[in-house]
Amino acid sequence: MEGLDTKFAALADPTRRAILARLSLGEATVNELASPFEMSQPAISQHLKVLEEAGLIICRVEGTKRPRRLAKEGIEAMDQWLGMLHTALEKNYDRLDSVLAGTNTQKKGKKR
Repeated sequence: MEGLDTKFAALADPTRRAILARLSLGEATVNELASPFEMSQPAISQHLKVLEEAGLIICRVEGTKRPRRLAKEGIEAMDQWLGMLHTALEKNYDRLDSVLAGTNTQKKGKKR
């Protein structure tokens, strides 16, 4: 899974996570993305650059505007990696459930 370090490093910043959350609602321009924050447009543009380099957002040209949107492939790569961890965690819980079920069966057998 290529580029995961860059993707997760980009997510370490709360402003970038907020930008991604906003983009989950749909495409937005830099001005639209900057409006909820108390920071300059160049500062927001720098965050957008980090997100673009991480492959998490895509920019398209529309005249003088450069609307951004989520990059499906970048988000899916992180989701796939997290899904692998989730599957491993479920298997661990299943094994724990089996051990606990065996323990309960042994306790019931001793009471009789």
